[in-house]
Amino acid sequence: MEGLGRSFNVVPIAAGVGISMKGCSGISFVCTGNDTFTLTCADTLGGSYASPGNILTRKVTCSATNGTAAWAEAGQAASNAVTISSGTVVIHVPAASLPDDKLYIKCSAGASGLVQAITHDLVVQRKPANLPALSA
Repeated sequence: MEGLGRSFNVVPIAAGVGISMKGCSGISFVCTGNDTFTLTCADTLGGSYASPGNILTRKVTCSATNGTAAWAEAGQAASNAVTISSGTVVIHVPAASLPDDKLYIKCSAGASGLVQAITHDLVVQRKPANLPALSA
């Protein structure tokens, strides 16, 4: 079975998009660009998004965006945002780190940064064609 549907689902263009975390144990946002990336969450897709609190204390960075450099783990002051000046950053958000009843999350770029969202450790494994829409 392919990874898509068994291990993960993906939203390729996800900056500022509300994404459901109902069917996964975590989400990773892959962000590129000289930008600040901020997390917000809500209890419904169209709800009022607010900070989940200072849940980010760790990030994984790479100085390249094309796979030519190794990843490096880094800590940061507790926050709901990550800033990079170049390269790539991956922000992992375990579903358990969100406030109770907050099942939707957004990662917004402050300017022109790019964001891809990958939900992983899916609760139910499905063929790709049977995966639920994550932002509907």
